[in-house]
Amino acid sequence: MDIDEKLKLLKKTRELRLKGDGVNRVWEEIDKTEGLSTKEKLEKLISLTGTARLRPAEPPVRDKQRPPFQVFEQQHTLSCRYGKISLDDGLHIDGRTLGLLSRDPEFETLDLSSALFFDLETTGLSGGVGVVPFLAGFGFYGEGKFHVVQYFLNELSEEDRMVEEMGRFFAETGFKSVVSFNGKAFDLPLAETRFIFHRKPFPLAELPHLDFLFSARSLWKHKHESCRLFHLAREVLIADRAEDIPSSEIPWRYFQYLRGGDFSLIEPILYHNQEDILSLLGVVIAGAKLVSEGWEEAADGADAADMFGASRIFEKAGDMERSVRCLEKSLEGRMPREMALLARKKLSYHMKKSRRWDKAIALWRDLTPANQLFCYKELAMYYEHKEKNFPEARRLAEEGLALSLGVSREHEEDFSRRLTRLRKKMERPQERPKSRE
Repeated sequence: MDIDEKLKLLKKTRELRLKGDGVNRVWEEIDKTEGLSTKEKLEKLISLTGTARLRPAEPPVRDKQRPPFQVFEQQHTLSCRYGKISLDDGLHIDGRTLGLLSRDPEFETLDLSSALFFDLETTGLSGGVGVVPFLAGFGFYGEGKFHVVQYFLNELSEEDRMVEEMGRFFAETGFKSVVSFNGKAFDLPLAETRFIFHRKPFPLAELPHLDFLFSARSLWKHKHESCRLFHLAREVLIADRAEDIPSSEIPWRYFQYLRGGDFSLIEPILYHNQEDILSLLGVVIAGAKLVSEGWEEAADGADAADMFGASRIFEKAGDMERSVRCLEKSLEGRMPREMALLARKKLSYHMKKSRRWDKAIALWRDLTPANQLFCYKELAMYYEHKEKNFPEARRLAEEGLALSLGVSREHEEDFSRRLTRLRKKMERPQERPKSRE
């Protein structure tokens, strides 16, 4: 798009805003523009509708004609990119990968083409009976596009009508699974409570649920300072959410809107919610790529910390073979010292469990110069019980004891008991072989 076309679009969409056609009409014009990514379209929506800041105008006059609730919908072509991922990538995630991420075998026969991505904006952040979800955002694939549908409540007293309409939406679309971020603890229980309050069935409660917060923590907690969805979108997806508002500001904005009717307070919330839906889709895709079939080929492009995170997903799923391969792959790259120590420790325990003593011993010996007390303990145990080499076991226990003094009471007591037992064993007379006569 050249500058003249941009200016024409700017003029046209500003005229639409002045005429009061609102966010949806502006989005329709922007969405027709070729060559823009989803993120660029959203940023243009923000800049053209003025949602990034409050309008310092006269006190607004409440629109008496506004319906009790509104439904907004945006459609994104599958070729669009959000950060570094393509929306189309979500349709290539198989059921086995979803089952691995969710640890729910029901997902093994499903894919994301029939999944509902779910995120609520509420009147409070702590949950409870008095908290009302005034904006429900849903994302889903259909008709060659990724749709984001948002139900917004203009009047709290009309919640029952919005709940009834959302129930009809669930019934008509026939989703087979739910994907959320912290939805098991917050979004789904709260939504179910509101449906029960209005005596309506809540069909989503019966569906398999991938709450990606748990997988995200396994994959990236050791790598990033925060596993909040906003932070992961910026760090993992390289998605720019600079125009976003903080979640803590959302309830205040809604209550201010209820008092004065200024919809410009709500427009940034709609943007935030849509960004959360797209960010959720993006991090699910990014996580799936690390653990899906063919991950070993893709591992060449992943850093060591990502491989370490993938090993934790496989470990929790009980797939120790692939967990070990990920740990070995991670140790081939560069990691922070503490992460590398933890990777070697985990790998050594895998080797011990599979009785591959040569590799376990090599890992423990590599870590003794770093004064890792568990290595002295494991080596002392090995030489005492497996090799019956009591002098070597005692030497290692003495070194471990010296290092543990004033550092670890648990290890200090363990090494002390071990040395007492080893001394007694070494004082026993060696058994002589029995005569053949």
